[in-house]
Formats: sequence, structure tokens, C-alpha cells
Amino acid sequence: MVSLEGRVAFVTGAGSGIGRAGAIAMAQCGAHVVVTDRDGALAVATADAITEAGNSAKALAIDVTDSALLEKAILQTAERHGRLDILHSHAGIQIEGKLDQVLVEDMDASWDLNVRAHFIAARAAIGPMKQQGGGSIIITASNSGVQYDREMIAYATTKHAAVAMTRQMAADYARDNIRFNTLCPGFVDTPFNAGFEVQMGGRKALESYIADTIPMGRWGTTGEIADAIVFLASDMSTFVTGHALVVDGGECI
Repeated sequence: MVSLEGRVAFVTGAGSGIGRAGAIAMAQCGAHVVVTDRDGALAVATADAITEAGNSAKALAIDVTDSALLEKAILQTAERHGRLDILHSHAGIQIEGKLDQVLVEDMDASWDLNVRAHFIAARAAIGPMKQQGGGSIIITASNSGVQYDREMIAYATTKHAAVAMTRQMAADYARDNIRFNTLCPGFVDTPFNAGFEVQMGGRKALESYIADTIPMGRWGTTGEIADAIVFLASDMSTFVTGHALVVDGGECI
């Protein structure tokens, strides 16, 4: 097993789906994981699952659009533990629709969650990471950040922006040994796909798309994405920065 022994990780959007799977996987590898979610009960449930397995976690209720609270939580985590090794900024939103269907406030909400919150989190994390000599920052984008989805202007635009922002940060902080990479999952069967389900005309149509269009012909699993998170968080990827790691069964080929 990959070792993250002695490392401290901070994860947003860890109450369910990919965020939860990644938090659990990092804890299984020995990291102490600060599990955060807008829904405090979900954060507690993830932390409980980690501690019941004999691993280490703390739960916090955090809405990542509250910039002051997010920054404070990250800095307090670093101060409390004397270090911050991994930031997985995962929380996001998916809003479907074309240009004439998406409200301005929906585009603003997409930007706040899919770009701005990652900026705030990363900005808070770099101070402690520079002081300790490095760290790994993982920002969840999507394979929609390396391709274009029909009728998903808010989602695709903000996910492309997240990829570009992460690459810029990677270039700026490589000499500080702080690695920045984007995680770009394809279709994983979680409630987060509600926007795509609506856009495609319902669950049956979405499942047909998965079977017919994705080269591997199936959904990905949260465990498969968690493996990619552990890779980016660990010393297996010490020479990897500025990369958009696509895990999508070949969809974007």
C-alpha cells in the first residue's frame, strides 16, 4: 500500500461520492484527513467511517463559498498539526444548459464553486506548504475541462478555467516543491450527475450514452477515482505537476 503516514490532508466536498472515497483512501494510507462538507452530517459520517476503520480524521461543516471560513479552516488545520501536506479541493456544482438557458446567477454560482473556491483554498494552503518545503494540491475539474460538452456552458467553461488556473499555479510554485494537479473524472455513478441526466433527457438516456459512447462501456467507480487521488497526493507523483489527470474510460479520446 502507498504510504501517507504522518501526512495531513484537507478535503472539501468529502461528504459523499468521489470526495468521500478519496478521503477514506488517503486515511487508509495513513494520512490524518480533515473531512469537510457543506452538510456537516455528511462530513461526520465520512469521518466516522474513517475512524471506525482505525484511521484518523476530523469533520468540519464548511461551505466553500464562505471564503473567510474556508481560509481560516485550512490555516487552523496547518497550525494545529504543524503541517499541511495535501489539499484536495473537490467541492463543485453542475448546472446544465446552453447560453440562452443558463441564468446569470447560475453562471456566477458555477464560477464561485468551480473556480473561485479552489483559488481561495489553494491560496490558503501555499503558505504552510512553502514553510515545510512542499506539498500536493489537487483540484477537481472534470474531463469536461479537457473537452466540450453539448449544452453545458457553465460547467464546461468553469472546468476549463480550473484546469488553466491549476497549470498556472503549478508553474508559479514548482520551485517551492508545491505540486498542483487537476483531477478530471469522467462519468461516475453519483448524484453529482443530475445536470447531465437532465441535459440528456433522463436516466435511461444517460445510461445509454455511457454504454454506447464511452470506449470502456461503463461507469467509473469512486474507488477508481480514489486511486488517482492517492497517486497525486503521494510520493508516487513527485515529478508530476501541472497535469490534468483524466480518468474517464476513454470518453475524451
